[in-house]
Amino acid sequence: MAQTMARNRQGEFGGTPAAGPSIDRFDDVIECDVAVIGSGAGGSAAALAAKSAGLDVLVLEKDATCGGTTAVSGGWVWAPGNHHARRQGLMDSKEEARAYLQAEAGNHFKAELVDAFLDYAPRMIAFLENQTSVRFNCPTISPDYHFEYPGAKEGGRALMVEPFDGRELGADIAVLRPPLRELTVLGMMLGSGRDVLHFMRVTRSATSAWFVIRRLARHCRDLALHGRGMELTNGAALAGRLLKSLRDMGISVKLQAQTEELCVGEGGRVTGLIVKCGERRAHINVRRAVVLACGGFSHDLARREALFAHARRGPHSSLPPSSNTGDGLRLAQSVGASMETSLSNPAGWVPVSRVPRGDGSYGLFPHFVDRAKPGVIAVTRQGQRFTNEAATYHDFVQGMFRAAPSDEPVTAYLVCDHRALRRYGLGAVKPSPVPIWHKLRSGYLVRARTVDDLARTLAMGPAVLRATIESYNRDAALGHDPAYGKGGTRHNRYMGDPEWQPNPCNAPLQTPPYYAVAIEPGDLGTFAGLRTDAAARVLDTEGRPVPGLYAVGNDMASVMAGSYPGAGAMLSAAMTFGYIAAQDIAASPRHEIAIG
Repeated sequence: MAQTMARNRQGEFGGTPAAGPSIDRFDDVIECDVAVIGSGAGGSAAALAAKSAGLDVLVLEKDATCGGTTAVSGGWVWAPGNHHARRQGLMDSKEEARAYLQAEAGNHFKAELVDAFLDYAPRMIAFLENQTSVRFNCPTISPDYHFEYPGAKEGGRALMVEPFDGRELGADIAVLRPPLRELTVLGMMLGSGRDVLHFMRVTRSATSAWFVIRRLARHCRDLALHGRGMELTNGAALAGRLLKSLRDMGISVKLQAQTEELCVGEGGRVTGLIVKCGERRAHINVRRAVVLACGGFSHDLARREALFAHARRGPHSSLPPSSNTGDGLRLAQSVGASMETSLSNPAGWVPVSRVPRGDGSYGLFPHFVDRAKPGVIAVTRQGQRFTNEAATYHDFVQGMFRAAPSDEPVTAYLVCDHRALRRYGLGAVKPSPVPIWHKLRSGYLVRARTVDDLARTLAMGPAVLRATIESYNRDAALGHDPAYGKGGTRHNRYMGDPEWQPNPCNAPLQTPPYYAVAIEPGDLGTFAGLRTDAAARVLDTEGRPVPGLYAVGNDMASVMAGSYPGAGAMLSAAMTFGYIAAQDIAASPRHEIAIG
């Protein structure tokens, strides 16, 4: 395609931002060194690192809010060799981390990409903490997901973002993507670890009760003064810290800006892009590079059905924003880029339940931790257990795939008794003292007086479900699960109830009534993506870099090759290769723009 660059007249291209007076409008002439498409963690890291290197950076966000998938994520970052771990004496080495990732990826292992990730992940963390508002802490215990693999560690690799006061964003708080409603309590976000434990213990501990009272009081104050909670945790805290850093560095962020086309000049170099905002379009001239950070293809239904076999015969729900429709992949393929789809998994899986809302719509609840709790099991539509309930969310969904007949939808149920429900909650059902009647009335939560009644309500054979629970109960009373090994690994036990003995993951289901929640496969983001080299440069069908084009985050094919090694692995890869891309762009020659 011939290069087509035009200078905009004053006022010809604008568009009204969603909210927040400090979010930029389009100017009459748009030129930059680097254009980053997407405002999630990967794109933001690339923008911040490029700006720090002295480049003029523009961030284009298709949506009306900033933060992308990052803002609704857990906010963890998996970074072997980081300085927090070293300071705490948690020993690690590149060789151990490499051996672990090689065991994770198996035949799909990509040595060049993994080595780049391991070299630069610690530098990325140090850069963000030294030069931006991003801050992490390092739990001493946060096991890698597969402790049985060589090189796995019990702690030090997974970093948790520090909570963030939304008031620091000023007016820009209005354009930060809100958290998933179903993961909040009265609209209040709970941080991983301490917050969750206190809310679960609120009826059993005076300390926890006092913590919850103070937390609720602060939240109510924020609602009265600001119309939303201001104590940001998890992915919202990371997205908020990144947005503040973008603004502090003076990086222009343009919302509701849909990139329609890449412009190509001599030698196939990407020299700019065409962006639409409302009914207007602008040409953006790029002197060095375009970075694709559009979030993958979770909501590109055609590509999803082509790559997700189960989605062709049953339900699938995606947690990333609905704007993640594969724009980066289409843009790159239009200039000759190639896709990588031969991975162990095309996406990062998580079991989800659909939560009815009062207006007739529904939200999604990702089942990260409830499955591991004692007194909770998962069964097929026929009433049989099929996998280790305390396995990682990615592994658990693969167990759902294996258990479902090839011609049937992939669905299952989480089942528990009354003790487990009121102590831990189940999905969107909160633990005691939060009432459950509204979840029963909506049909989200199914209740029955006996196991047989529950089976009949779920259209299962009562004898099958009864036998399943009786078999599990016999061993669970002793803390064992010989059938599927629930509670048998360090990560399993880390996700269980530390106060429950002899095994924090196993307890009999024996206190009526009994409950069930329907679950289905979902994704946290896509793994299949654009082929890149170790510098995040997009490769064409011949394996050559497309000049001036980079891809990070879920637009880039998974460096983990479709595996999920630890908490925050997706975010860490996105941010690390965003940082790497910026270093490579800063070292590349400046491209002279031809206006005309």
